[in-house]
This record gives sequence, structure tokens and C-alpha cells, in this order.
Amino acid sequence: MPVEFLGIAATNNGSETTPRSGGAFDKDYTIRLARAHEEHGWDRVLFAYGSGAPEPASAAAYLASKLDKLQILLAHRPNVSYPTFAAKTFATLDQISDGRLTVHFITGGTDHEQQREGDYLTKDQRYSRTREYIQIVKKAWTNRSAFDHDGEHYRFADFVSDVFPVQQPRPNVSFGGSSPAAYEAGGAEADIFCLWGEPLAETAQQIESVKQAAKNAGRTDVPRIQVAFRPIIAPTEELAWEKAYRTLDRIEARKANGPLSRRHSLTNPENTGSQRLLEVAERGERFDRALWTPTAKATGGAGNSNALVGTPEQVAQALLDYYDLDVDILSARGYDLLDDAIDFGRYVIPLVREEVAKRDRAKAA
Repeated sequence: MPVEFLGIAATNNGSETTPRSGGAFDKDYTIRLARAHEEHGWDRVLFAYGSGAPEPASAAAYLASKLDKLQILLAHRPNVSYPTFAAKTFATLDQISDGRLTVHFITGGTDHEQQREGDYLTKDQRYSRTREYIQIVKKAWTNRSAFDHDGEHYRFADFVSDVFPVQQPRPNVSFGGSSPAAYEAGGAEADIFCLWGEPLAETAQQIESVKQAAKNAGRTDVPRIQVAFRPIIAPTEELAWEKAYRTLDRIEARKANGPLSRRHSLTNPENTGSQRLLEVAERGERFDRALWTPTAKATGGAGNSNALVGTPEQVAQALLDYYDLDVDILSARGYDLLDDAIDFGRYVIPLVREEVAKRDRAKAA
């Protein structure tokens, strides 16, 4: 099966190791980073969401108007807009991008971060709302006649959109999480289910949970699986590990000067995904071929934070191990956003694509 690569569409050059050098929305850097992805073999980039961050749909529209090929994964929290409005926003962005949009729905990992924008629902209530929200958006994308809705979280009458996506019947829906509630909602509604990088055994267990949830929801298909990592590569294994420990030192130095993020607790995360990453880190630093956990431990399991360390060949082989688990979307983001995107695109992506093509030819034969 084909393999795809997802990078990051940051609007500034800040990371866990480097304070940003300018404003939160640096237009030149946004395009420069995106162009580096487009020119070095990446398929799409993620516009993430944060309560105080630049509004991602607008930033994505800016990028789509400047680049012709790079696809967009747009993160969206259901608490920030009504689903009918969101459906029109997404359809308009799909028109601007000529059908390059996928939407990633975020339920919300911490009460504090959600409350910053007025969302006081409990975690279970948020999952219920997200599922209803996705259903409404899908219907608004595909219904050419007016419809009513009277649900647990939303109620409206006689809605019909006058703007529809380029992609037919609709853009793909992406979803993530590591709790039973996440598996249930994503298994039922998602085209793509997103996981953070864990050891192979744990990843396989999560994939089975997603597949079972899809089956329980009455689906005859299953979501595609995406897994995310922080690659740390160098020409030799020794240099890669030296770079890994330098990276960890820089994370610790930034922590000493203040919080890395206002969105996430370093010691007591609420969300199951971060708890899982910290539990893995407590069991050891290295797993499988190249998985390294200290970066996750240092950041409190914040988001995509487990690293893959090694030469390009070693990291490529590690990614192929996940591909063999039926992971066909590989998400990667370095700590030097621009240079790491170029290096990963030059030295890792071609190796993975070549090996996947060999395997596909062997299966076909």
C-alpha cells in the first residue's frame, strides 16, 4: 500500500529547543517551511491548534494560495465554532486549495486548555460533542438539500450550504487519541486515526482497538493509521546519539528558563496519550530499533514527543517496522523545524518509499 509523510506547518521557528525569533505568525517563515516540505518529498503538513496560537484555517488558506501541491491537515476544536459554520469554512478552504484538505478534529486533552476558550464540558461530554460535530460536518459537506438537526449538543433547522468541497464525496476526517472513548469515536467516524509513537507492541494493540471500535460501529472498512515521531538523524550512529543528547540538553535548558508550553503539564498530564508516553518512558529509554523516550519524559509526554534516533537507514528501517503493522501515514517533526524537514526529506523519505515499492511489487508478483 502507498505510504504518506506528514510534516508540520509551523507559523514561526520556535520549538522545544529554540525560542521563536519573531512573532507568532511569521508569513515568510510559514511559506519557507512549507516549501521545504513540498520540495523534499513530503505529502502534507499539519496546521496545529492552540488556544492562543494563530488561527490555523486562515494560515492554511494563506499557504494554499502560495503552493500548488502540498496537502493540508487542518486541526480543529469543535468548541470554537458551530458545526455548520465550520463545514463552510472547510469547504471554502478545500476550494482554495483545489481539493488538498484533510480535517483533524481535536476533542481536547486538558480541561484547563479547553476552558481558555470557554469550554467547560467534561472529557466524556467533549467526545460525545466531537462525534456529533463530525456527523453534522459530513452531512453539510454532502447534502444538497436543507436538513434539520436535533441532537445532544446542537440544534438547528433548514440548513443547507452553498459551498461544497472540491473532493467528492467529501474531504477525509482525521481523529486521534488513546483512550477507550477516543477509539470509540474515531473508530466510528474517522477516515484516519492518529497515534503518537510508542513501541511496536503497544502500537499494535492500539491499532487493534481502533479496528475493533470500527467493527463495533458497524463499519465494513477501518480507518487508516497514522503514527508520529520526532526523528533525530545524523550520518553515523555515534553522531546521531550525540545529537540526541544535545537535543535533550537544549530541552532541559529551555525548561529552566520557563514553561515550554501553556497547554500542557510537564508532570501530571490529563490526557491518556501523554500518560501512556510517560509510562513507556518509565520502563526504559530505548525500544525496538530506534525509539528513544527521554524527549517525551522531558516534555511531560506532550503530543508527538518520542524520538527515533539513528542514521537515515536505521530510522527508515524503524519506520518500516510500523508500516508492517499497517501504518501507512508517517508523521515526523524535527526540533530544528526547517533543517530537519529538509534532511528527513532528502535522506529518509526516499529510503522508505523505495522499500515500500519493493514490498508492493513483491506482493503483486
